[in-house]
Parts: sequence; structure tokens; C-alpha cells
Amino acid sequence: MPNPGPDLAPDLAPGFDHPVELLLSCHDKVRRFAGLSLRLDLHLARHGTDEEAATAARNVLRYFDLAAPLHHADEEEDLFPALRRLGDPALDAALAALEAEHGELDALWRAVRPWLEAVAQQGLPVRPAELDEFARRYPDHARREEGELYPAAQRLAPEVLAAIGRNMRQRRGART
Repeated sequence: MPNPGPDLAPDLAPGFDHPVELLLSCHDKVRRFAGLSLRLDLHLARHGTDEEAATAARNVLRYFDLAAPLHHADEEEDLFPALRRLGDPALDAALAALEAEHGELDALWRAVRPWLEAVAQQGLPVRPAELDEFARRYPDHARREEGELYPAAQRLAPEVLAAIGRNMRQRRGART
């Protein structure tokens, strides 16, 4: 299993002055950590709950407990309402479907989380039946948002994007 520890490279994520790019960067992490959950499952089958597995589980927990809810809030509280104001019926339908998926993804997370907690504590975890669906649906959801919603953000006025970025910064308690 590749090193599941923190990245050694400096954080090259876009800043809050580029909110859509920052959301895209979050999607890269969604893919990485959803994939790590499946690699972790394979690692457990081969090596059991060793320290490497515990570290990987803690990293997945940290991302989906902290960053993923902020990302969903960024979309649901700021980006999606701004996109709805564009008045595009096809976009509105896509927004409704993808927003509904957030609840489904949260349910999958709640099903997978206890397994990761057990791995993080080097316990004897019971593999959740939802693990494969969790690892597949989160990246699929991100891909759909990138294809169906995020291109429309180019139609948002610069001041709207700036307000979204400010709200994202505030949501995270980041300095200006």
C-alpha cells in the first residue's frame, strides 16, 4: 500500500480567491481518500490491522469527517444557490439530483465510518457491505459535478465568485 501518511509536498491547492478551483481540488482529495479506503481493505486482507493500516484509516476519517462536510456546505450554501439564480432549467435539474446525492453519500459515510474507526484503533473490523459503493459513488459524484455543474460557474459574476470564496474562507475560520 502506498504511504498513507501526510503529503510531503507543500499544499498547492488554489486559494479562496478561486473558489471553483478550490472545490475541484477537494474532488481530487475525495478520489484519493475514497480510493485509499479500498486499498486499505486489500491491505487488511494481506497484513491485518497494522500501524500502516491504522494511519491510513485515520487519514480517511480526517478527510471525510472534516473536509467533506465543509465541501458539501460550500456547494449547498453558496455555489448551488448561485447557480440556481442563473435560471437554467437543465442546470436546476442537475443541481437537485446532485444535491440529493449528498444525503446518500452521507449515509454511505456513516456506514463505512465505524469500520475505519476500528481499523484506526487496530481492532478487528467487520468490513461494511457499503464499502465498495462508498468508494465508487463519491468519485462518481465528483465527476458528475465537474461535468454538469462546475462549467456553469463560469457564468457567475466575479463578485458572486468572490462572495463564495469569502464564505468558504469564513466557514473554515481561515485568516484573510
